Amino acid sequence: MSTKFQERAASAPSLLATAVGIAITGLSASQLVQAEEADQQDAVVLDATEVQSVADADGYKTESASKKYTAPLRETPKSVTVIPEAVIKDTGSLSLADALRTTSGITFGAGEGGNPAGDRPIIRGFNAESDVFIDGVRDVGMQTREVFNLEQVEVSKGPGSAFTGAGSTGGSLNLISKTAKRDNFLDISQTFGTDQTRRTTLDGNYQFSEQIAGRLNLMKHDAHVAGRDAVSVSRWGVAPTITFGFATPTRATLSYYHLETDDMPDYGIPLMTAGMAGDGKRKPVSVDRDSFYGLQSRDYRKSTTDSGTFAFEHDLNESLTLSNTTRVTRTTLDYIATNPDDSAGNVANGNVFRSSKSRNSTSEGWVNQTNLQANFTTGSIEHSLITGVEISRLGVHNRSYYITSGPGAATRPCNAAAFASGDCTSLRNPTYKDRWQGSVVDSNAFTDTDTDTLSGFVFDTLKFNDQWSLNLGVRYDDYETTSQGPTVPRGSNEVTGYNDLESKTHFWNYQAGLVYNPLPNGSVYLAWSTSSNPSGETGGDGGDNLSATNAILDPERNRNVELGTKWDFFDERLGLQAALFKTTKKNARVNDINGIPENIGETEIKGFEIGVNGQLTANWNMFASYTYLDSELVKGAQDANPSNDGNRVQSTPENSFSFWTTYNLTDALTVGAGANYVDSRFGDAANTIEVPSYWRYDAMAKYVVNKNLDFQLNVQNLTDKRYFDQVYSAHMAHVAPGRTALLSTNFHF
Repeated sequence: MSTKFQERAASAPSLLATAVGIAITGLSASQLVQAEEADQQDAVVLDATEVQSVADADGYKTESASKKYTAPLRETPKSVTVIPEAVIKDTGSLSLADALRTTSGITFGAGEGGNPAGDRPIIRGFNAESDVFIDGVRDVGMQTREVFNLEQVEVSKGPGSAFTGAGSTGGSLNLISKTAKRDNFLDISQTFGTDQTRRTTLDGNYQFSEQIAGRLNLMKHDAHVAGRDAVSVSRWGVAPTITFGFATPTRATLSYYHLETDDMPDYGIPLMTAGMAGDGKRKPVSVDRDSFYGLQSRDYRKSTTDSGTFAFEHDLNESLTLSNTTRVTRTTLDYIATNPDDSAGNVANGNVFRSSKSRNSTSEGWVNQTNLQANFTTGSIEHSLITGVEISRLGVHNRSYYITSGPGAATRPCNAAAFASGDCTSLRNPTYKDRWQGSVVDSNAFTDTDTDTLSGFVFDTLKFNDQWSLNLGVRYDDYETTSQGPTVPRGSNEVTGYNDLESKTHFWNYQAGLVYNPLPNGSVYLAWSTSSNPSGETGGDGGDNLSATNAILDPERNRNVELGTKWDFFDERLGLQAALFKTTKKNARVNDINGIPENIGETEIKGFEIGVNGQLTANWNMFASYTYLDSELVKGAQDANPSNDGNRVQSTPENSFSFWTTYNLTDALTVGAGANYVDSRFGDAANTIEVPSYWRYDAMAKYVVNKNLDFQLNVQNLTDKRYFDQVYSAHMAHVAPGRTALLSTNFHF
C-alpha cells in the first residue's frame, strides 16, 4: 500500500503559528502591568455604561445584510432568520453545523459523498447543500465551512430562486464575512476543552487612515470527537481583508480566505437489517456509542479552500448605486472513508464489512455579480429597486480510488480472511487499529463537470403609504451543464466506454408579497414564490450529478404560499415572527414503473413556525424558534414496491424546537442555557429506516474581569445524550458528539 495512506500530517502550519505568536508578543508587558494596576485601584468594579454598550453591540437581534431584500427585514415578505455573531459566540459554536442548530426547521443530511454535516443542511425538508451564499454571492465551490470569519448567518426559508437562481427549494444560507472597520482592535481567544480540544482564534483590525482599514482573522483548531473512538478533526484558516473609501462615493474591498482540514471521517453506526427491530423498521444498531468502524491505517479526509473576492461600490448620485462583486474559488476534497456496510447479513451475524468510499476532487470556479440599486418615486409610490446580472462558471474534476480487499477476503458474508485483512470487524467490539492489507490505486473512472450560468434579475418594493407595500421580483436563468468521463463498471477498474452528456435549460422564477403594517412596529404579509431544480444542479459534487437518464429532463418546479407576521417590541430590541406555509414540488424526478427517471413525482410540505430573538429586558437575551412540518410524498417512485405515496419526506422531522437564552446576573457574570428537540426522522422514501427523536441541553457561563479580559465556559450536550444527527437512506446513522466542555480565555485590546 502506498505510504500516502499510512501517514497523515499532524503539525500546525508555521505561518499560522508565527502570526499568532507575533500578535500575542505584540501585547507589551507595560500594557499588561498598567491593566493590572488599574484593576487593583478599581477593585474590579466595572462601569455599567460600558457593560451595557457591549450588550448592545452583541445583541441577538439584527438586520439582514442581503442586498437583494429591497425592504427592511420586518417588511420583507419572507421567513428570514439572522443568526448573529453574539449567538454563535455565546453557544460556543465551532462549526457551521453548530450555528445552524440554533434555528429550528433545519436538519442535516448524511451521504457517501464525504462532506461534513454542516455542508449538507436540509431546510424545511429540502436539501440545500448547493444553496449556500457568501456575502450575497453564490458559493460556487463545495467546501468545509468554519465560523471563525463569520459575522452572521442568514437563513432564508421557502423557495427563492428569484433571489438565488437554481435551487433554494426549502431555503438558502447567506454567510456574512468579517470585513474591515474604521476602528482599531485586537481580539484573541484561546479555548481548551475535553477530548483534547485546542482552539486559537485571532481577530485584528487596524485603521490605516480615514479611508483605509484592514482586518485579519486566524484560526487553528484540533480536537477529538466526544464519545467516538479515534475520530478527530484538525483545521486551520486565515482570512485577510482590506477596505478602501469608507464614507466616500466609491468603496472597494479585497478579501482572501484559506482553510485546510485534516480529519478522521466518521460515518457512524450501521443500521439493523430488516426484521431485527421487530417492528419492520431499520434502526441504528444498539451498540456502545464510541463504536467506530473505520480504519486508522487507511481512512482520512483532507480538504482545502482558497477564495479571493473583490467587491466594488460606487454612488452615482444620492439615489443610484452601482456595485460589482467578483469571486474566484478553488477547493479540493480527498478522502477514503469507511461505510459500516449492513449488506449480506453481516450485521445480523454480529459482523460489519468495512465498505470503502473515496474521492479525490477539485472544484474551480468564479462568479461575477453586478447590481444597480435605485430609489425613486412614480407619482405617490416610492420604489426601492435592485436589478442586476450574474455570470458564473464551475468546473469539477472528480476521481475516486480503486480499492481492493485483502487476499482471500470474502465480504458477503465476512470470512476469516476478511477479518485477518481488516476488511471486516466485530459489530460489538470493532478494532479500528487493525492493520489493513488491501490496496489503493487511482481509479480509471473520473468525471469532469462544467456548469455555466447567465442570469438577470429585478426586485422592487413599491411603498404606497405607511401601511401598504408590494414586493415583486423576477429572475431569468440560462443554465448549462456538461459532463464527460470514461465508463467503468462498478467493482471494476476497466474502461468500457465514454460518457459525454449535456443539459441546457432556462427558467423564470418569481416572487411577490403584499405587506400590511397595522402598526408602525409590525407587519402582516401574504407571499408567493417559486424555485427551479435543473438536472446536475449540484455541479458534480452532490447526489444530483448529471446522468444519461436525467440530462433530458425538465427542471423540477416548486411553489410556496406563505402567510406571516413580524413584530418588533421594546424599542426594536426584540423581534417576533410567525408564518404558515405550504411548499409543493411538481414534476419531481422519480423513477417510473420501468425504473427510468421521469418528471412525474410530487412532494408537499405544509407547516408552521414561530421565532423570537432579542432582548426581553436589559439583562435577558433570547433566541428561540419552533417549526412544525407536515410532509408527504404525494407521488413517489412508481417502481417502488410497495408504493411510497403518502409517506413522509426523508430527514424531515414533524416537530423541531431550538431555545437559547442568557441572563446577566451582575455586570460581570452572565449565565446561559439552551435546549434542542428534533422529532424522529426517516432516512428513506419507503419510511423503513428511522432514527429516534432527541432532546439536547447546553449551558454556559461568562465572567468579565475587565474590558480586556473575560472567561467563558460552555458545556454542550449536558446529559451526554446518545443521539443521531444524520441518517442515510441505506446503510448508517451518524452519531452526534457526546458531552463536551469548552473553556475560553478571551483578550480584547
